[in-house]
Amino acid sequence: MSDAPFSEVLRNATWGDHESAEDGSYLKALMAGRLSPEAYGELVAQHYFAYVALESASRALAADPVAGSFVFPELYREEALVRDLETVYGSGWRSRIEPSKPTLTLVARINQVADWPAGYIAHHYTRYMGDLSGGQFIRMELQKIYGYRPGGGVDFYLFDGIGSLPRFKNEYRARLDALPLDEAEKRRLVRETKLAYLLNTEVLAELGRVARAELVA
Repeated sequence: MSDAPFSEVLRNATWGDHESAEDGSYLKALMAGRLSPEAYGELVAQHYFAYVALESASRALAADPVAGSFVFPELYREEALVRDLETVYGSGWRSRIEPSKPTLTLVARINQVADWPAGYIAHHYTRYMGDLSGGQFIRMELQKIYGYRPGGGVDFYLFDGIGSLPRFKNEYRARLDALPLDEAEKRRLVRETKLAYLLNTEVLAELGRVARAELVA
């Protein structure tokens, strides 16, 4: 393992995965304003299933000496996602959504590593740090495209409970750097983070099929 801070090692190890996750036909169509609100809702729905699993693991690990440093109730997204789904689909949203096969695979992996602190951190880092970074650009674009306002539609991307985003991300990186893990466990965490990026990319790839079906209809 490099002598660089672990947060930098982790970022560098997953940079290519991060870029590939952003380069998807679904997000391109979404950001271009070419998809209906219902097609946007497909993304919200897949997020919902993933975050229910991730935040369940978070609550279970809150007292863990390692994972507990990465339990931030102020980040929890489930309630925001429910508001967004209600805005897109109405009060009957639960009957309108289902997890895709890649989402089921992602959820199964989250559940599988839910009692492994470093595994939980890998999935937590993959999701939340992305949401706090590129996700903010997505929110601004969606507000322009669909006219959503705080209170439903894009609440998933609003993190009002954490204060300064740059300061929070710096604190998050400091906690990564301070992880009491040996080199072998850090390598395992890096591998799991790369897997988490892959699984999330496959969710987006499946959404690409949703986008193509709507665009040719």
